[in-house]
Amino acid sequence: MAEHSPKTREVLQMTSIKQAMRKEKTVDFHIKWAWHAISRMYNTYASRRYGMTMAIGYVLLNIDMENGTPATRIGPSIGMEPRSLTRTLKALEERGWIRRETDDVDKRFVKVFLTDEGKRRRELAREGVISFNTMLRDQIPLDKLVIFFDVIKEINRLVEEENTKIKAENFLSDHI
Repeated sequence: MAEHSPKTREVLQMTSIKQAMRKEKTVDFHIKWAWHAISRMYNTYASRRYGMTMAIGYVLLNIDMENGTPATRIGPSIGMEPRSLTRTLKALEERGWIRRETDDVDKRFVKVFLTDEGKRRRELAREGVISFNTMLRDQIPLDKLVIFFDVIKEINRLVEEENTKIKAENFLSDHI
């Protein structure tokens, strides 16, 4: 078994999941804590240097450079709620970074395309993500990153299973 730091051992020594847990001993606390730190870092860096937020960067990164992307696919791919996505797309359109095209046959279908300025901004966002990930890979040994990716994938799988169960239970309770 791998050697753990004293702090890690303390977290692992919980005798029962039912015992009262402090937030520092929960998995979700550490995921959220790290995510907020990353978000603050990206927002500080991107807003100061490029006049954009992390959310804007992620939207730009999820628009296909050549073929555009259906608006309905962008939000789910980055975990953004429809209202937030609508506001973000409106702001990007006002800045001239994207354009929206409505399908001639089905007016409900809207595709989002990057303008030349949007492509330039997308590249800046891409460089920021690459820079951050390079720094992490330089500082954290590969074997630890492999374990991290395995664990986070497993957490995502378990969360998806739980969400599926909850949706099924809600569906059944609504239709019985």
